[in-house]
Amino acid sequence: MLKIDSRWRNFVLSLLALVPLPARAAVRLPAIFADHMVIQRDRPVHVWGFAAPQESVTVAFRGTERTAAADALGRWSTELPPGNAGGPFTLSVQGTNAVTLRDVLVGDVWVASGQSNMGFSMDEEPNAQQELAGANLPELRLMNVNQRYADYPQDDVSVLTPWSLSGPDSAKGFSAVAFFFGRELLRREHVPIGIIESAWGGTPGEAWTSMASLSQDASLMPVFSAWAAMQDAEAETALAEEKERQELQAKAGTGENLRLPWHPVFNSWAPAALFNGMIAPLTRFPIRGVIWYQGESNTDARRYAVYARLFQALIRDWRAAWSEGAFPFLYVQLANFRAGPLDHWPEVREAQRQALELVNTAMAVTIDIGDPDNIHPTDKQDVGHRLALAARAIAYGEPIEFSGPLFRSMSREGSQARLYFDHAQGGLVVKGNNLTGFEIAGEDGHFVPASASVDGATVVLSNPAVLAPAQVRYGWADNPSCNLFNQAGLPASPFSTSWP
Repeated sequence: MLKIDSRWRNFVLSLLALVPLPARAAVRLPAIFADHMVIQRDRPVHVWGFAAPQESVTVAFRGTERTAAADALGRWSTELPPGNAGGPFTLSVQGTNAVTLRDVLVGDVWVASGQSNMGFSMDEEPNAQQELAGANLPELRLMNVNQRYADYPQDDVSVLTPWSLSGPDSAKGFSAVAFFFGRELLRREHVPIGIIESAWGGTPGEAWTSMASLSQDASLMPVFSAWAAMQDAEAETALAEEKERQELQAKAGTGENLRLPWHPVFNSWAPAALFNGMIAPLTRFPIRGVIWYQGESNTDARRYAVYARLFQALIRDWRAAWSEGAFPFLYVQLANFRAGPLDHWPEVREAQRQALELVNTAMAVTIDIGDPDNIHPTDKQDVGHRLALAARAIAYGEPIEFSGPLFRSMSREGSQARLYFDHAQGGLVVKGNNLTGFEIAGEDGHFVPASASVDGATVVLSNPAVLAPAQVRYGWADNPSCNLFNQAGLPASPFSTSWP
């Protein structure tokens, strides 16, 4: 046995005595847990967090307690029984320290995500002063996730504004679409409503989709080549700027040779980056559903052709990540807008329409309330209302009309084409003197304007130049003139029978 001289042993012990022992880690909850939060009703109450390795943690809520032990990395998780809507309640967590959350409500939680039209805030709304004056709704709770991209799925979110009661101050910087949506649900369903806004302007759908989902579908590989091309372009720009700077320095005789550290400007466009930073940390928190407003950033030439596949992959991806089954996923179709010549708005609208193939999805058509000269139309109240109609029907089972007419099928009657629509009960409606926006083509695919008329719940099309109609389309332009509605006053979705 090795013997250590007592003098060395005492010396080592004295050094160790000078090293501070690590304090036991305090029990900590993720940022989504806070005073004034809303917990999803009728679902197990999932509570998780961080503590010292192997530390025992007890959670108490609504008269029930559960105890969990932290694992070797200090992570712990437990579930309490589901309950009905109500509150306010207190949620307490006890380990070596205590955490107490007050004014906790139980109701329905919705995630509001997408790009800038979802992020468009209440204080930008045309009637902001009036709407905010009436925003004192104690059972509508709002939380805003901070913008954050990440290379890997994160354990926690960065919070821009924590859970708060809806009021003039808390609502003014919150998503207008989400606020109007939540306000209508609160008034109609009479349960507490929590909205988590997690949006970032000017971002593509692939940034909001997990790497696992993107990489398992070979047809989605173009999103990676588009990102690589974007990085190359940014690198070329950065190198050109660096060369110009060095030339100016040389002329000035500074003798310096500064090197420019290059980082992509558009990190928020990286595949999976926003899913990792802003969605993955939320997926352990039970929710009622999602509202989504995005697509503008996928209209460019490199991205539009795969958006149909990508958008459906995103919906499946989120549902799998939450492990909540096919929760309602309600989204906004792109509004009318005078886009650039290289953009593909009609194709992206069609891709969005095709996502209705998935169960428990609904689409708020906005082709009638956009702004031709503004990619951020200010009428967000109608958008929120149309999403709320969809939620009332799909999530809450109300027997109401929630969608405008959706193309179902076409039949040929001699030189005429007859179109059939879903959501056309009671007949179709033309707003204006003449039905506009329809085009017709034969097998050659050459589209010409169609003479169109409503016949009950169908539309009949013709053009003397097309003797054997084979294809039709409606509203097939960035900023189309189209005026077909149903009896509920909801607009028909643009569509094409030949895309893709």
